[in-house]
Amino acid sequence: MKNIKSDLEKRILIIDGAMGTMIQRYKLSEADYRGERFKDWHLDVKGNNDLLCITQPQIITAIHKEYLNAGADIIETNTFSSTSIAMTDYEMQELAYELNVAAAKCALNAIQEFKNENLGDTNQKYIAGAIGPLNKTLSLSPDVNNPGFRALTFDEAANAYYEQVKGLVDGGVDIILIETIFDTLNAKAAIYAVKKYFREEKKPELPIMISGTITDASGRTLSGQTLEAFYISVEHARPLSVGLNCALGAKDMRAHIEELSQIASCYTSAYPNAGLPNAMGEYDEEPHQTAHFLEDWAKEGFVNIVGGCCGTTPAHIKHIAQEVKKYSPRKLPLIEESLSN
Repeated sequence: MKNIKSDLEKRILIIDGAMGTMIQRYKLSEADYRGERFKDWHLDVKGNNDLLCITQPQIITAIHKEYLNAGADIIETNTFSSTSIAMTDYEMQELAYELNVAAAKCALNAIQEFKNENLGDTNQKYIAGAIGPLNKTLSLSPDVNNPGFRALTFDEAANAYYEQVKGLVDGGVDIILIETIFDTLNAKAAIYAVKKYFREEKKPELPIMISGTITDASGRTLSGQTLEAFYISVEHARPLSVGLNCALGAKDMRAHIEELSQIASCYTSAYPNAGLPNAMGEYDEEPHQTAHFLEDWAKEGFVNIVGGCCGTTPAHIKHIAQEVKKYSPRKLPLIEESLSN
């Protein structure tokens, strides 16, 4: 029986790195994305990375395996945009459930292959069902002339997330990961959907990881919350972990990770980008550089789960894993009960 809390008490766990960076290395064509099944699709689908879970599952499985071989304990499903809302860009909203099941299967296959090839590795491996932030926001208007306008309702977001959660769970994930949160109201819709799904299906609830993103030097999310406000806004979900990913590189994320480690009553996670993108939108931070920053966080006792986001590769994850294994995980604080019965 998998028990991630037991592992988190013993060591700092490693989450994988970027999926998009790795897919780019394959230099896939429009035809590769389409595969046989979608060869006559009426819209271009190149760039729809989640679709590859159906059309090129061997590639996604191979990428997962590279991260497992690099030392990842947790691999994320390739489902960042696998909601009916995000898939509307390709008019593939009907595929949302299938995409999530297929992505979970890719991850399961990778773990099975890894175990078969590494019989001496007894560490448990976990699949995190990745739930992205959506390409529409509940807190902000896309129309500068109409601040009250919303492109989405809370119920529409929650229903889309519900379908995604169902697909991920049916596919066999171990954790639900609500990540790259720039709008906390979107995240609340995802949390609501997760809780509703397990309540209605009468299934044991999977652990929930929550990871926000600080978008600039202000130290706030895109929808305007400070880190502390963001944490308080999602604390009710009783998450396994709360953390930060994306947006900033590790150098600029340090102060926020330190703050989070002091206020979070749950485990903390951090998977930054490989620095900030250059003028070409590419990431130049070398694996040993990223690992150096995360080693510092581990040494200071800030983190329980670390890995990489945009621009990171298996080489980054390997270096991170090697550097942080020397340190003990952050201890959960003793939280006093503030309310009496």
